[in-house]
Amino acid sequence: MRQVLSISLPGSMIKNIKQRVKNEGFNSVSEYFKYLFKMDTEDVISEEELLKNIKQARKEYKEGKLKTLKSIKDLM
Repeated sequence: MRQVLSISLPGSMIKNIKQRVKNEGFNSVSEYFKYLFKMDTEDVISEEELLKNIKQARKEYKEGKLKTLKSIKDLM
């Protein structure tokens, strides 16, 4: 069963949202907010995990643990 969620936003923000909906090809503001919610709740790497991975990569780079790739396909 569908339910309606109402939020109050400043006019300038509504204008920006509607422009984003149009520019990004969403069919409606609702579709855009569903997309944003999905993106927010999916299993996305945290900032802490990203920083940890960067530090590890830098360490491995300094230690010379590199791979020479012949093409982008070698990354897969």
